[in-house]
Amino acid sequence: MPPRTDQLSVFPAFMRVEGRIAAVFGNGDEAYAKTRLLMNTQARIVAYADAPEAHYATVLEANGIETVRLAFSPDQVKGAVLVFAATGDAAMDREIAACARAEKIPANAVDQPEHCDFFTPALVNRAPVAVAVGTEGAGPVLAQMIRAEVDQMLSPSLGKLAALATRYRKAAEDLVPRGVARRVFWRRFFTGAVADAVDAGDFHQAERAANDLLRSPERLAGHVWLVGAGPGAEDLLTLRAQRVMMEADAIVYDALVPPAIVDMGRRDAERFSVGKRKGCHSKSQEEINDLLVELGRNGKRVVRLKSGDPLVYGRAGEEMAALRSAGISYEVVPGITSAFAAAADFQLPLTLRGVASSLVFTTGHDLTGDVLPDWASLAISGATIAVYMGRTVAASVAGRLMEAGLPAETTVAVIENASRCDRRLMHGTLKDLPDLEFRDELTGPVMVIIGDAVAGANFDHSEPLVHKVTVAQEFARS
Repeated sequence: MPPRTDQLSVFPAFMRVEGRIAAVFGNGDEAYAKTRLLMNTQARIVAYADAPEAHYATVLEANGIETVRLAFSPDQVKGAVLVFAATGDAAMDREIAACARAEKIPANAVDQPEHCDFFTPALVNRAPVAVAVGTEGAGPVLAQMIRAEVDQMLSPSLGKLAALATRYRKAAEDLVPRGVARRVFWRRFFTGAVADAVDAGDFHQAERAANDLLRSPERLAGHVWLVGAGPGAEDLLTLRAQRVMMEADAIVYDALVPPAIVDMGRRDAERFSVGKRKGCHSKSQEEINDLLVELGRNGKRVVRLKSGDPLVYGRAGEEMAALRSAGISYEVVPGITSAFAAAADFQLPLTLRGVASSLVFTTGHDLTGDVLPDWASLAISGATIAVYMGRTVAASVAGRLMEAGLPAETTVAVIENASRCDRRLMHGTLKDLPDLEFRDELTGPVMVIIGDAVAGANFDHSEPLVHKVTVAQEFARS
């Protein structure tokens, strides 16, 4: 019967090495790599290096690693719990591995899988938590790629949280009934207020939260994250945003957040679409506030997912006020705002030495009233103006800025769907901007950037803003 392809040829296990000898043979990069991996453990590392290369010798000395500067002899493997043959000489590595095996000591011969009793993993270290990724020696680069992805998923404070959990294990066994109740307790410990406090570096609060959880294991406090989803590209979501989305019981998201980003949340999380796209509000802001408060009071851990950054035209102030009033804890996870994504797509410097030293964010509706806003004078002095949701008020924006004294030839960059694969880039001058109102084909979010610094953008992949209008459109303009 042929072997099954879904079975491993190795057994993954964690070996106790604290205080025991791990012997590394070699002078160069291969030995350094194994030594560096072992330095994640409490093993007693012994480096057998008769002529270590300069950088390796520096590392050994700086870390106080015991070094034996003698050529290999078989008796050197005795007493070790692990042996790494990393001399760079394949024949020598095989000899070292064979000597170790004769002493019944597991050995690893670098880059020779057929002569290895074990394989070194790509390691994610959150001591006492460790994630080891192995490919049975077939693809070390693949293992490193997977390790990088796992590393991004795990909070940097996970090890501290796990260490705190060991202090509460006995109390949980004494006070929380075995079975479902205890599983729920630990799930709340690792994903609730205790974890939040550890992540914030407040260990006194973490202990208070853990004690509260022990006293009232059935009570679960809700928590809300106001998360910036960025401008739309999934890989511009921050690592923290990804982590909290995987912890959330509920995700409350706006219409401008792409489905692919919403789908990055925990699979079994409840999802609430609250709309808020121009002309189509599925819920009022008051209703959204009430929903967040209700979910929090029900003990849910909630991600309020907003396009861009939650603190830039995201009405986060109203939601934070509602949560504070209801006594529900919350925090803000910043996101990349659309102005920055648009500038990146255009390779456009928002500030430019000697040209523009300040930056103004506006919705454009600030320029539709009778009184010019205070920042209009900044535009005249060279500030870069980033106009959010500006397509339908483009004529008013252009007219008022020119009325304020901004030259009609000032460079303008326009982008639809910043950061996304379907983005569209256009460029022109301030006097061309009114044409934007007639671009009905632009259905995605539009960002307009105005100012002298915009002239430094890369327009190689951009089209002219001036658009030939129909007779009907010309009549509508008049």
